[in-house]
Amino acid sequence: MFNWVTLHVKDLDASIMFYQKIIGLKLNRRFEAGAGVEIAFLGTGETQVELIKLGENTSPIFGKDISLGFEVSSIEEFIKINEVKNYKGPIQPNSQIKFIYIQDPDGLNIQLIESIKK
Repeated sequence: MFNWVTLHVKDLDASIMFYQKIIGLKLNRRFEAGAGVEIAFLGTGETQVELIKLGENTSPIFGKDISLGFEVSSIEEFIKINEVKNYKGPIQPNSQIKFIYIQDPDGLNIQLIESIKK
């Protein structure tokens, strides 16, 4: 399932304002993610826009600028079935989600997300 597109932005407030006022997307949530990193999700429905403002001394986890997020039932199964060798992660920022990054043939970042059920 296609979950979100991630955009790395320089000014989170300006970007939120643009996507709200000009594009018409609703701000769903905004939060700090450590080390000066802020994240905001905009949009309704199953696919959203994720905006990430990195801290001054922080660089993207894998690649830069833009990535597409897709949900998978199991990251480990996905890696095994698809024989994925070059990936970054898994990363688990909280108890509800973990993810990896891979790249498509043109270098576009693809984030594969697993929702953790308790």
